[in-house]
Amino acid sequence: MKKGIENLKNMKVDELKKQLILLQEEVRVIKFKAEGSKSKNVKENRTLKRQIARVMTEINKNNEKSDRKMK
Repeated sequence: MKKGIENLKNMKVDELKKQLILLQEEVRVIKFKAEGSKSKNVKENRTLKRQIARVMTEINKNNEKSDRKMK
């Protein structure tokens, strides 16, 4: 898990936003699979939501850093 967090810290904001869109699409697909009871991994939705939260946190940190530089 630490490797994933370190990778997020090294990514640029544009890359993070692309990653966020991909993760949100995966969550949407899993929701539809759950409706049809085809999903075997029931914890997959939770892990994806946590990954989305991590990505959004990094985006916000990067935004704060850029705001501080402008002041």
